[in-house]
Amino acid sequence: MIVDDIQSLRRILKENRTIAMVGLSERWYRPSNFAAKYLQEYGYRVIPVNPNYESILGEKCYPRLEDIADPIDVVDVFQRSEVVVPIAHSAIKCSAKVLWLQLGIFNQEAEELAAQAGMDVVVNRCMKIEHARLFGGLNFIGVDTKVISSTRSTWVS
Repeated sequence: MIVDDIQSLRRILKENRTIAMVGLSERWYRPSNFAAKYLQEYGYRVIPVNPNYESILGEKCYPRLEDIADPIDVVDVFQRSEVVVPIAHSAIKCSAKVLWLQLGIFNQEAEELAAQAGMDVVVNRCMKIEHARLFGGLNFIGVDTKVISSTRSTWVS
C-alpha cells in the first residue's frame, strides 16, 4: 500500500527498527550518511548496502540486499529512480515490510511491485526528516508542520 498519511508514517517509524539503506555512503557530507547517523542515534539499526565499502558507521556493509542474513524491516533507497525496480524485487525476496524511496525518487513500477507484494511503500520522503517531524526532533523549527499542537496526543510516549 502506498503510504502518505501521518498515522501510517508514524506507525512505520515506530514498529520497524531494522533498516537496510541501499546506497549509503561513508562520506559524512552525503545525505545518506547524515540520515543514517540520525537514525542510529534514535535506536534504529542501519545496515549499509553498498558494494564499494566494507563497513559504514560501525556496521558491516553488504553488496546486495540478498546478502543480509538478518531480517529487514525497511529498505531505504538512496539510488536513482531508474534503478529502483531491481531493488524492489530484492526487497520482496528479503521479505522486507517497507520500501522507502527517498526524496526525489519515484518509480511507479517499483512502487506497484512492492505494494502488490503486501509491502508499505513510502515515496519522495526522507526517513530522518519524517522521524524528526513526527517525533519531535525538529524542535522549534517544527512549529509549521501542522503536527505540533498544545494538546498532548495519545502517540507521545
